[in-house]
Amino acid sequence: MKIAFFTETFLPKVDGIVTRLTKTVQHLVAAGDEVLIFCPEGAPETYMGAQVVGVPAMPLPLYPELKLALPRPAVAEALDRFKPDLVHVVNPAVLGLGGIWLAKTKAYPLVASYHTHLPKYLEHYGMGMLEPLLWELLKAAHNQARLNLCTSTAMVQELSEKGIQHTDLWQRGVDTELFQPALRSDAMRQRLLNGQSDTGKLLLYIGRLSAEKQIERIRPVLATMPDARLALVGDGPYRLQLEKIFAGTPTHFVGYLAGQELAAAYASGDAFLFPSSTETLGLVLLEAMAAGCPVVGANRGGIPDIVSDGVNGCLYEPDQEGSLAAAVERLLGDASQRAELRTNAREEAERWGWSGATEQLRGYYQRLLAKPDLQLVA
Repeated sequence: MKIAFFTETFLPKVDGIVTRLTKTVQHLVAAGDEVLIFCPEGAPETYMGAQVVGVPAMPLPLYPELKLALPRPAVAEALDRFKPDLVHVVNPAVLGLGGIWLAKTKAYPLVASYHTHLPKYLEHYGMGMLEPLLWELLKAAHNQARLNLCTSTAMVQELSEKGIQHTDLWQRGVDTELFQPALRSDAMRQRLLNGQSDTGKLLLYIGRLSAEKQIERIRPVLATMPDARLALVGDGPYRLQLEKIFAGTPTHFVGYLAGQELAAAYASGDAFLFPSSTETLGLVLLEAMAAGCPVVGANRGGIPDIVSDGVNGCLYEPDQEGSLAAAVERLLGDASQRAELRTNAREEAERWGWSGATEQLRGYYQRLLAKPDLQLVA
């Protein structure tokens, strides 16, 4: 197959969407497919055998890490030369809308996928009143596609309820060879602690430092657990505000880590905290679980698809004051239970390799191409 991706985010940016897309491209190419990627400029010209076309882009004022690339004639020309069997638009916003228009104009079968719960982000940037309008825009864009893929059952249901048609599940994936418990190390633990005393309660957050991640919810946990230490791994537009919020607490801002260092960081923590209630999936939770780090996540969005409370991690209720702290104390309170959670978390992660997720995606593609005039799902 020849697949053209349009994505609003790609390398060198680091996030869950980029991870899923790069792993998907790797496995598609390994299966013999040809891949062309349209993305904001700054990415390498090729990636794992795929051709990459960078499109000039401007930073989004409220979110400088996200670049908006405006489609131009060169995009259409490159697509014409490639002659794809289908077009897959990832999180359509600006460049993705161009991909939708080109696919419809040139009669290429169109798949779209939903990865970022943008309507729920608005309230964290003071624009909650625009949520109904954004849903209408998303509905208009996604309903051009023959198939709309979501990364959790909760998102499949919510998009369907909002009027987005032909939704189905694109199963989760994680690199269980990179992320593994054996990488736990005293050296990485000391790096995460940054000279703080090791009390045996090292809390981790790994991911983007942005308002919608609700990282400030961890602050009361440190107040109720004086012997806990916190390491925040990653960076983003909310870092300066978070440094003020966590001032005077045993918190270390580690910055970005990647590869083996990132995997060792996951494995070296005592609990991974992911307070966000806006997640469509929460790939970092799966990475933590693969590394054997017990997790606490919100009982919202796609997270309950991954975390079974008391079995392979703990869930908290975002609307209940003190719920996050109580869940952390429950997780850390019993060493034998924590060991069992580590084991179960790893076993859960091992069920979800990227190879299986990509084979499922290829199956969707093949069904679409085999019966182009039929709807794949209701």
